[in-house]
Amino acid sequence: MEKADIGLIGLAVMGQNLALNMSDHGFTVMVYNRTTERMQEFVQGAAAGASITGAETLKTLVSGLRTPRKIMLMVRAGKVVDTVLDALLPLLAPGDMVIDGGNSKFTDTDRRVALLAGKGMHFIGCGVSGGEEGARHGPAIMPGGDEQAWPQIRSLLQSIAAKVDGVPCCQWIGSGGAGHYVKMVHNGIEYGDMQLIAEAYHLMREGLGMDIDAIQQVFARWNQGVLNSYLVEITADILAYKDKDGQPLLDKILDSAGQKGTGKWAGINALELGVPLTLIGEAVFARCLSAFKEQRQQAQEVLGLPRARVQENAEDIVDAIEQALYASKIISYAQGYMLMSEAAQAYGWNLHYGDIALVWRGGCIIRSRFLDNIKQAYVQDPGLDNLLLDEFFARALRNAESAWRKTCVLGVQQGIPLPAMTAALSFFDGYRRGRLPANLIQAQRDYFGAHTYERVDRPRGEYFHTDWTGQGGGVASGRYDV
Repeated sequence: MEKADIGLIGLAVMGQNLALNMSDHGFTVMVYNRTTERMQEFVQGAAAGASITGAETLKTLVSGLRTPRKIMLMVRAGKVVDTVLDALLPLLAPGDMVIDGGNSKFTDTDRRVALLAGKGMHFIGCGVSGGEEGARHGPAIMPGGDEQAWPQIRSLLQSIAAKVDGVPCCQWIGSGGAGHYVKMVHNGIEYGDMQLIAEAYHLMREGLGMDIDAIQQVFARWNQGVLNSYLVEITADILAYKDKDGQPLLDKILDSAGQKGTGKWAGINALELGVPLTLIGEAVFARCLSAFKEQRQQAQEVLGLPRARVQENAEDIVDAIEQALYASKIISYAQGYMLMSEAAQAYGWNLHYGDIALVWRGGCIIRSRFLDNIKQAYVQDPGLDNLLLDEFFARALRNAESAWRKTCVLGVQQGIPLPAMTAALSFFDGYRRGRLPANLIQAQRDYFGAHTYERVDRPRGEYFHTDWTGQGGGVASGRYDV
């Protein structure tokens, strides 16, 4: 029997759809699943007639592949990946490649790259975005890890990836865990976008008293303009969907959102690197708050809700919400790029920020119209410190500012929580202000802990301590920053 081009382990929906995608693009695939019945059902069912064969054991899978072997893992991130690797590695030979297509933590990918390199093998940590539809018809793919393997897997991955203007949404990201790191940031931005959209919906539904059909028309219209994106598009679809009784299904879905951890990882890593990932952090915490459903219901009975009424024209406010959503989305992407920039310095990666925008243009969940503008910003200035300093985005924020503030004020007056939108505005205000009250914080730190401070009238890097009470002495604390 002719040997297969690639092996795929893990036949949940993503794994099955990627295997079918590979077959559609002329690659022969051998698949394995821990539960043999699922593998057989897939091969005899959805994969019937495709260039896909099944293997009942890992040994059969490995022996059925061309050398050097390429094996893609589509299994649950964490211990399961290590368990599969432990069983797989004794069957492999130097030069073979393992591609992890799950949402693995980037530090785990670092470790696995080193493990396989020590055996003369190659490990690729490969972020895949687009859900089941993207996996089937073209996802965004973010490979990183052992770059020696890239020439051998490039054709396969770029063939199955989404294409925009003929360009595959798959480019080499960087060494070690860079691919999975960029996927983590992608997911963090996804958390932010989803929360912002939910806040806009909440304002219209509760603040303006609009029904779901009217809100659906707003989102459909927004998707034709600057907010054109996958998430705005599917929001319009969701709002239009009716349950069997003809009523909006959305009203029957419990308001408690789940999460799988990538947004949380982004927030934790941002704290470790000292990056103000405020919007994404608030989006994660909003999901956490939503889980307290019973307490929230009790609190509403005990604390009540504001009784403020909207005094302005609803159409004008809807237009303001559109501008606020657009501006806040820009902040979300800017913060994500700040995190990637800091990580590149901390972990020694050579990230190409414009190429990352190209990867995100198609297939993935956060694909948006202005990703082309992000690419152009880095073409014009490869050393750009922050997207907000690019004229296109700076102008967009200046134009939206009045409507943005108006929207946030409405939320405050109505008692409608806008944690992500207001966090975005606060970041905007803080980032563009040349002097912040951190001088007072530093004075307080020096007062109670002798942590020293710098002076505006002396060169940076000179530190001073004041005996604020006259009883503390002149000895300063040793300096360190977390």
